[in-house]
Amino acid sequence: MIVIGLTGNIGSGKSTVARRLKDLGAHAIDADQVAREVVLPGTPALQEIAEHFGPEVLDGAGALDRKKMGSIVFGDPEAMEKLNNITHPIIKAEINRQIELCRKKNKNGSGPGVLVVDAALLIEVGLEQSANEVWVVKIDLDKQVERLTARDGLTPEEALRRIAAQLPQDEKLKFAIRVIDNSGNKNETIKQVDRHWENMIREHFRGTDGI
Repeated sequence: MIVIGLTGNIGSGKSTVARRLKDLGAHAIDADQVAREVVLPGTPALQEIAEHFGPEVLDGAGALDRKKMGSIVFGDPEAMEKLNNITHPIIKAEINRQIELCRKKNKNGSGPGVLVVDAALLIEVGLEQSANEVWVVKIDLDKQVERLTARDGLTPEEALRRIAAQLPQDEKLKFAIRVIDNSGNKNETIKQVDRHWENMIREHFRGTDGI
């Protein structure tokens, strides 16, 4: 089984690439979904978050108010670091558990040949160590800000603060085996993904019965 660590900063279009990889036959682990699950009501992580940041980060149902949490941590590096220290180890452990489960299924002939770990914070969490390849989706800064303001209703200043809160794109690119430039249109992006997929299959599955 080949594990692709797919990453890219906010607004890069990483989800488009992940969907195409699933269309091509890959199984995917969505780190955003895992991140939501580890802070569900009743979890130790949510309890620790509420204890540190106060009950105002919870909504009326006792769930994490993500908008309120974002308003606290974006632009406050110390608050962001504290939140990450609570959640990142749990997210990493859960994703690694799911990777190992897929590997076991693969050995039994029922698992995926290619597994994509779709994670914006792949490098920050240290999950690149669990991947055979790291794929990075990159984008021009102006296009990134444009997409964030249109998609999330942010002001350009808010978008830039969220971009600045992540590991710089140039740092992520240092880990990349394959790079997808998503600054153009969707068709151009899909063509890049398809080319990388074909090359990856050729390199890793040559001489086998396929994936």
